[in-house]
Amino acid sequence: MSSMVFVNFPVADVARSTAFYEKLGFKKNEDFSNETSSSMVWDDHFWIMLLSHDFYRQFIHGKEIADVRTTSGVLVAFSLESAAAVKKFAETAKANGGDYYQVEMGIPEEQMFGLEVQDPDGNMLEPTWMAI
Repeated sequence: MSSMVFVNFPVADVARSTAFYEKLGFKKNEDFSNETSSSMVWDDHFWIMLLSHDFYRQFIHGKEIADVRTTSGVLVAFSLESAAAVKKFAETAKANGGDYYQVEMGIPEEQMFGLEVQDPDGNMLEPTWMAI
């Protein structure tokens, strides 16, 4: 049996974040979405759940939501089919209220390429391509 990965991100505005992730190529699954959350599907195995702060708090049992603009809690890496696809993903994020930057790892782009992408709330994604 293969596993599915569900990444949960707290977001300030579910509708704004839903529109952002749709621009990146995620599809909203209406069956698991409502006014407090959006279920965003990349493929059969990778989903991002966008949760309003109030809804997200129900899952963290008294902990505070990290300010991911100043504190890193997680960096979610996932593969894309090419370096060009990674660049397009990052540029689309920037054009729609997010941002990105590159970490120089000393690995030639022909071997591996990734960018650090931030959504409008500061949650981090790392689209990556590797020649395997």
